[in-house]
Amino acid sequence: MLIEINDIPVVAMDFMNEVHEEDVKIINDLFALVLAYEKEPSEENFNAVTADYQKWITHTVAHFEGEEVKMRELNFPPYPMHKGEHDNALQRMRDVLKHWEEHRDIQALKIYLIEEVPAWLTQHIQTMDTVTAMFFSSGLSPCAAH
Repeated sequence: MLIEINDIPVVAMDFMNEVHEEDVKIINDLFALVLAYEKEPSEENFNAVTADYQKWITHTVAHFEGEEVKMRELNFPPYPMHKGEHDNALQRMRDVLKHWEEHRDIQALKIYLIEEVPAWLTQHIQTMDTVTAMFFSSGLSPCAAH
């Protein structure tokens, strides 16, 4: 298992926590397939990794859109910054997938999943998602004058 659900921060909105739990399951399932491919680099295992990776991207797009719709509905002031982080993360995911499909570079994929993904997910939840969830639940803006 790559990421323990208990290592993921909890935010003030249940729907966000539920999606983060889904993220962790999808990432862990993908990582198990990556390890299977590393052990046996067959066409079947390559296709399984690729399919699960694409499933992860599809889920992440829906995850981010769910947050972004609510941010726009509630006029969340730092929306452009939060959306920018989402866009950057999705672009990185797509770039890694393209590299995987073109080169079947299992080490590059493992490094991304082990070193980048858990750190980014935790940091994003601790910062952007925590502030956003607090705004969703209380209406208090992190940009308001004190």
